[in-house]
Amino acid sequence: MDALAVLIPLLPFIAAALIGVGQFSGILQGEASETVTATIANWAISMACLLALVLLGADWQGKNKGSLGLGHWLNSDTLDIPVNFITTGFNVVLAALFALLLVLILRFAVNYMHREAGFHRFFFIFSLFASAMLLLVLSGNAVGTFFGWEIAGVCSYLLIAYAYNRPIAAMNATRIFVTNRIGDAGFILGIGLSYSWGGSVSWQQLNAAQLSTGEATGIALSFMIAAFAKSAQLPFTPWLARAMEGPTPSSAAFYGAVMIHAGVFLVCLLAPVFEQAPFAMAILAVIGGATALYSFIVGLTQTDVKSSLVFATSGQLGLMFLACGLGYWQLAAWHLCAHAIVRCYQFLTAPSLMHNVLDNPIKPVTPAVTALRWAYIASLQRFWLDQITDWTLVRPIRRLAQDLSYFDDHVVDHIMGVPLSTISSLASLAQVKEQTLAARIDKDDSHFALGTGIAGKLTEWVAAIMHWFEDRFVLRGIGKDVLHYGRKLGHAANKFELLILRPRYLVLFVFITLLMVF
Repeated sequence: MDALAVLIPLLPFIAAALIGVGQFSGILQGEASETVTATIANWAISMACLLALVLLGADWQGKNKGSLGLGHWLNSDTLDIPVNFITTGFNVVLAALFALLLVLILRFAVNYMHREAGFHRFFFIFSLFASAMLLLVLSGNAVGTFFGWEIAGVCSYLLIAYAYNRPIAAMNATRIFVTNRIGDAGFILGIGLSYSWGGSVSWQQLNAAQLSTGEATGIALSFMIAAFAKSAQLPFTPWLARAMEGPTPSSAAFYGAVMIHAGVFLVCLLAPVFEQAPFAMAILAVIGGATALYSFIVGLTQTDVKSSLVFATSGQLGLMFLACGLGYWQLAAWHLCAHAIVRCYQFLTAPSLMHNVLDNPIKPVTPAVTALRWAYIASLQRFWLDQITDWTLVRPIRRLAQDLSYFDDHVVDHIMGVPLSTISSLASLAQVKEQTLAARIDKDDSHFALGTGIAGKLTEWVAAIMHWFEDRFVLRGIGKDVLHYGRKLGHAANKFELLILRPRYLVLFVFITLLMVF
């Protein structure tokens, strides 16, 4: 049964490949092909769900070995990155649960996305996302998990910007994508530290490694940054509200049921490492508790259903991290599974919420809370986290980029002899062409070209010598024989010029020039 772990992420990937090839080749287009696209995605993810349930049943009956190895992806000196999967424990439970929820969301999306302009694009991205998440939870090493982690993040970006013609959707998708790269940097650092200090990137070997407190703390903090960014914990929480630009099925899959829980899963997966790092456990508890409190306060003043669900989600995730920080790993795991089911249902029913809650009044807050006007203002402004981020990070980096661009244009380019602008380059090319065609021969024109930098000056000097030779011995002619041989030399030079102006030689010349400049 362990071999089923390979097919579970592979089937949705095959579906994504078929839909993508069909769309790019023009076979799957328009409303007429919607049934074919939906059938491919439904069958693939449904079969993956069935296999995940079978694998879970085999694990409960004790028939699984616990891991499956398919060879080595990369082997260099002591670095060994295997292709392996975990086929027991919490990983299999989560794979079965995520696959089941993805099937339900996909069935909902078939009708919800009917006649949408990007119907086929949505199901391509959704199938790829399903493959990535199943790979993320089943992979037996950090590199495989990171592949799933990254592909899921790219799919998130693509579906947030589903309506890419809307500036707000495109801007929010880009900002979220950049924010999550901070977490990815922590993940990569964690992989490097795991290999350096733990001697392996395999999850099982890393959890069994004997690490010092400092080493365990470094690895735990690195992966914890990745978990906080992916699961929208402070200070990364504001990105989750921006992600609601995508269609409702993608919101249910990404930020209600599946992807948003990846950070908690990562921390639970590394429970033995975190238990060796008390400082990291304390940060987990503090950040989780602070995020839960922050989300509760901000959620009180939200006036649309998706924003309310968003802050309810981040608040519950904060409680999961708090449980992990206190050492209640089993509680956090059960909380994750229950929350994924409930939140998936709430996101899918969000479009019909106004109908479902008719004549059901909202429960008022206590008078003690309503009297806190400063808290009300802070809640409306979401504690100004976006503005603080802009002030502390975005604006300084933007100004630094402007300064570096100015330095590059006015200092580096001047020293290295790089052309100033495209317009100047075009003008220079026009002048060279004019000289080549002999459209103007001016005796007073003593400078054929001007260059900067070492390579530019050398070219200028060679051009000046050749111009002087041509002007004295060819154009003016010193004697009949000299003029005759000069003409032959000119024809030979023209043939040589035509030869070197062929694309392959011209590219070689440009390449050599760039090497000389740099």
